[in-house]
Amino acid sequence: MVKPTSILSESKIARRILSVRSHRMMLDRDMAVLYGVSTKLLNRQVQRNLERFPSDFMFQLTPEEAESLRLQFATSNRRRGGRRYLPYAFTEQGVAMLSGVLHSRRAVRVNVEIMRTFVKLRQILSSHAELARKLEELERRYDSQFRIVFDAIRELMAPESPESRPVGFRP
Repeated sequence: MVKPTSILSESKIARRILSVRSHRMMLDRDMAVLYGVSTKLLNRQVQRNLERFPSDFMFQLTPEEAESLRLQFATSNRRRGGRRYLPYAFTEQGVAMLSGVLHSRRAVRVNVEIMRTFVKLRQILSSHAELARKLEELERRYDSQFRIVFDAIRELMAPESPESRPVGFRP
């Protein structure tokens, strides 16, 4: 079976998947960009079909979460023409439901690509968990002989945290 050509790159979608409240989700503005509609239209369609979006499919960010994302992505604030309403976040199931309320061929095709990306992310995360489990097993078996090696491997597996550097010039 031949896989149809993708209309979006996997990396373009993966960049838009965030982790909020321990859920992998996508913001309404990112979904609107991918679907090729305005955020206002997307949210209007969601509001007209609220029964399709229970709280585990979609939720509205708190002011603190929205501010944190605004600072993280350096988007404009409300006083300077930014959003007037808190963004909506769609979990994987909510993204699947969106193709049912947006009636276009593009919405269906984009939705398929997003679902594939969510599945690949899930596979990557499970492979990391499996690797960590195997590492613990080896560590138990070979105790302190290889403690330094195991610590180095664990450090390499840890997600990178950006180092904060002071801003400005130093004398």
